[in-house]
Amino acid sequence: MTAISAELQPLPARLAWFAADTWVVARRHVMRLFHRPDELLGTLLIPVMAVLMFGFVFGNALGAAMTLPGDEYREFLLPGLFALTMAFGIGNTTISVASDIRGGVLDRMRSLPMSPAAVLAGRSVADLLTAAVELAIVMGFGTLLGWHWHGGVGALLAAFGLLALLRLAFSWVGILLGLLVSGPEAAMKYFALLFPLAMVADTVIPTDLMPDGLAGVARWNPLSATVITTRRLFGNPSAPTTSWVAEQAPALAVAWPVAIIAVSMPLGLVRLRRIAR
Repeated sequence: MTAISAELQPLPARLAWFAADTWVVARRHVMRLFHRPDELLGTLLIPVMAVLMFGFVFGNALGAAMTLPGDEYREFLLPGLFALTMAFGIGNTTISVASDIRGGVLDRMRSLPMSPAAVLAGRSVADLLTAAVELAIVMGFGTLLGWHWHGGVGALLAAFGLLALLRLAFSWVGILLGLLVSGPEAAMKYFALLFPLAMVADTVIPTDLMPDGLAGVARWNPLSATVITTRRLFGNPSAPTTSWVAEQAPALAVAWPVAIIAVSMPLGLVRLRRIAR
C-alpha cells in the first residue's frame, strides 16, 4: 500500500495500516535490544546502584531523618527508584533516535510506503515494552532487598500503569530531543540534565526535608506525583501530605504525563517533517 493510496482508504484501513507500520518499527527496536543487551544493562545500572547507595550506605541516616528504620526507608525508597528507572530510559531513546538520523536509518524508513508518524510511534511502543522488562527486573531486585507491595492486584496494576504512562511521556521527550540534537554525542551530554530532575523530587527523600526553594520545585516535579501515588498504591511508607500538590498527586500522576505527551508528540512530528525536507 503506497502513501497516496492509503489516504484514499477508509479510516479503519488507515488505522490498521498505521498499527502495522508502528509494530514493524517497534519490533525492529526490540530485536536490536536483544542483540545489544548492554543498552538495557546501562539503563538498569543507575537505579540498582541507587538502591545500594541510598538504601544501605545512606539508608539509616536518611531513615533517621524521616524517623523510619532502615528497612522501612528502603520500602519508601523503592517506588522512587521505579520512577527513576522510567525517567532514565530517556537517555537510550534520545541516543537511539539521534543515531538513526546520523546513520540514515530514518531516511530509509521515510522512503518506504509507511506512515511517517509510525516511525516515531514505533519507537515509543518499543520503549513501553522495554520499560515493562526494566520494571520487572528492578521490582524483583527490590523484593530480594526487602521491598514488598501490600495492596491488592488492582492497586499493583494501577501503579504499574502509572509508571508505564510516565515512561511513555519521557519516551516522547526523548524522541523530540533525538530529533533536535546534532548527534548521539550531544545526546549523551544532555542526559546529564536529567539528574537534577530526578533528585529534586519526592524520590529519595520527601520534599519537606528540602530547603524551601527546592521543595517548591520538587512538589511540582512530574516525578513526584507518580512516586507519591505509587507509594500509596503499593502500601509503602510515605511522607505526610502537607501541600495541595501532594493531595492532588493521583490526578497529577495522570495529568502531567498526558500534558507532556500532548506537547512533545506534535512537536516531534513537526520536526520529523522539517528533517524530511
